[in-house]
Amino acid sequence: MIDLESYILHHSDDESDLLAQLNRETHVKILNPRMLSGHLQGRILSMLAKMIQPKRILELGTFTGYSALCLAESLPEDGILYTIENNDELEDFAAGFFRRSPHGHKIKQLVGNALDLIPVLDEEFDLVLIDADKREYIAYYNAVFDKVRQGGYIFADNTLWAGKVIENIAPNDAQTAGILQFNEYVKNDLRVEKVIFPLRDGLTVIRKKQKKTAIL
Repeated sequence: MIDLESYILHHSDDESDLLAQLNRETHVKILNPRMLSGHLQGRILSMLAKMIQPKRILELGTFTGYSALCLAESLPEDGILYTIENNDELEDFAAGFFRRSPHGHKIKQLVGNALDLIPVLDEEFDLVLIDADKREYIAYYNAVFDKVRQGGYIFADNTLWAGKVIENIAPNDAQTAGILQFNEYVKNDLRVEKVIFPLRDGLTVIRKKQKKTAIL
């Protein structure tokens, strides 16, 4: 019997051959392959980004490059996606797939600590995807906030964290604690609109409000 996710995927666009290969090779060669966005989330990220029509995107957490390739589909030819990954052992793996993609020339890979690299990026972003160390989500959010244009978007992945957000957490579970603190922080941030999509581990879509102009 077909399950619901299989039905959804059957009636949605297929992932490209390149993305399908990236998916397979990540599961065969890379530790913790579940961190990859995958077919359904990839199509959703691509569709949402196309609605936003960004020219500048920042991604925190490249992993093997699946979500970067999906987001880059939304960029115009002169658009740029900066993707930051702290694990330098993943750089060549992702770069190989970026080189084979028709959108790869729009992607700039950066390796290092995102909190060190964000301040040196002299850009205003239309869209930021946060998908890195869950313990640092609030720090990432604050680091990118002033670099997001008014009316721009921040996506935060894994904000339901396999349902752990509604469970009693272990005292040493810093990852879940980081997600819980981030969710409360964003909920109480009056500078933004926000909604959590129950997609896989949860995807929070955050829109930076435009400042009202005083009427003279």
